[in-house]
Amino acid sequence: MIRGTGIDVVEIQRMQRTIDAWGDAFLNRVFTPDELAYARARKNTTHHIAARFAVKEAVAKAMATGWSGDFRWKNIEVVNDSSGKPSVRLHGRARNILEGNSVFISISHSESVVVAMAIIEATKS
Repeated sequence: MIRGTGIDVVEIQRMQRTIDAWGDAFLNRVFTPDELAYARARKNTTHHIAARFAVKEAVAKAMATGWSGDFRWKNIEVVNDSSGKPSVRLHGRARNILEGNSVFISISHSESVVVAMAIIEATKS
């Protein structure tokens, strides 16, 4: 059974302006060290940062918890398997809230925008 869906679109230039304005204060507040290392090791680093941001927003929307209370940026971590397929690793309160559920994500981007989609599916009743 589908428990929630979320989608988010991020303009890559807007993300770059945010990084330029706030730098490491923004990056370290929102992303885990592993997410930052992954993005910084890739060409078009900002595309990868924007993609991870969009995933976090999409998952948060699917969780329907709102931005106050239970949501923490670093509790939703985007990871990639050896083939490059992205998924989320949940930490803290997000892991507790989504226990017994699976989270599926998809990411796509062009030169100017990134879109991410998340589906939360109940895996046990």
